[in-house]
Amino acid sequence: MPLLGRTANGLFWMQRYIERAENTARLLDAGLRLSLTNLIGQPEEWQSVLVSAGIETQYLAKYDDFAPERIIDFMVRDLDNPSSILSSIGVARSNGRMVRTALTRETWEALNESWIILRSRFARPVDDLPAVLDLVKARTALIRGAFYGTMLRNEIFDFCNLGTFLERADNTARILDVKYWVLLPDHSSVGSSLDNYQWGSLLRSVSALRSYAWEYEPEFRAADIIDFLVLNRRMPRSLSYSYRCINDSLDYLAKAYGTEHECHCLARETAARLESRGVKEIIDAGLHEFLEDLIVDGNRLSNEIARSYSFFS
Repeated sequence: MPLLGRTANGLFWMQRYIERAENTARLLDAGLRLSLTNLIGQPEEWQSVLVSAGIETQYLAKYDDFAPERIIDFMVRDLDNPSSILSSIGVARSNGRMVRTALTRETWEALNESWIILRSRFARPVDDLPAVLDLVKARTALIRGAFYGTMLRNEIFDFCNLGTFLERADNTARILDVKYWVLLPDHSSVGSSLDNYQWGSLLRSVSALRSYAWEYEPEFRAADIIDFLVLNRRMPRSLSYSYRCINDSLDYLAKAYGTEHECHCLARETAARLESRGVKEIIDAGLHEFLEDLIVDGNRLSNEIARSYSFFS
């Protein structure tokens, strides 16, 4: 029997917001590491984090400067920001409670406990950002481990998986775009130790530094890193891997429900675009534009999934 639309909606958004909490932490980690290379004290790195997260407008509605401590507080624990880590984990928990009977006990308890711990930690200002980000990544990893270790691979799992990998693809694109917004170095910096440090920092922010070294030469080359984060089908945070998982889950849903929708075509088109292009072609045509298009297409796909499976009925 097909899931009720509101149950599918709750599962989908529960996983999206768990992933969003972790990815916001990763985006902040990228900003923090890149800010360490700023030798003249300018705030562009932190502004770029807001732009890449898509929340600069909301931030400027509340603040009139780009002070790092304000940006950090806004993205970590400000409930006026619906994409802050605290807001995200709270919405994930609310959705999880709504669909609690569709979850294993282990998954629900990991989510609920993580919400309690993070809410308590975020009741006070952030005084040690690296430790806070590590806590967020550890708690979301615990939730994910409980989920993947105990959930039956049925349509409940597939709707959750769709939420996870749509959010992950969106955020990998945004984290990679941080490098290409205000941080794109001038030609004299390309290949320098500064440029290499920035690329290495981005790999660390997606927990991919060691796995990159396994796949490529140990030195950091922009083309190899872009290939790794965009096109490598074995890297679990890459765009290509994410869309392969999205297509797998949509295929399972099509078999379970006996029909396909527009969302299936959209997902296949995006996956085919990733598979048909080489990294040189992407760079020559404009990485920023390529990533922007993928973010827009991901939002469209999310809306089509909601429409196709009656999330709001």
